[in-house]
Amino acid sequence: MLEALGDGTRRTIFELLAAGPRSVAQIADDLPVSRPAVSQHLKVLKEAGLVSATAMGTRRVYAVDREGLAAVRAYFDRFWHQSLAAFAQAAEKAAEEKP
Repeated sequence: MLEALGDGTRRTIFELLAAGPRSVAQIADDLPVSRPAVSQHLKVLKEAGLVSATAMGTRRVYAVDREGLAAVRAYFDRFWHQSLAAFAQAAEKAAEEKP
């Protein structure tokens, strides 16, 4: 998932979709890339589980996949919890060392 978001254009697409579902044309209107390029970026994001697509007539509407987003959050939360635990340990040690 992180590799998919490593590309700046894909991150921008993901951020646009975080504001709400959009079609390829709507996404392309906000980017300096072609619709086919947007489609390729969406394919990578979809394969990574970060976006989902719904057929609406002749077009597909893309949205952030909430399960994929939860997986990314869980990944970063793991580091956050480790950092907080290390901070708490350092604070306790510093308090014990004070005369």
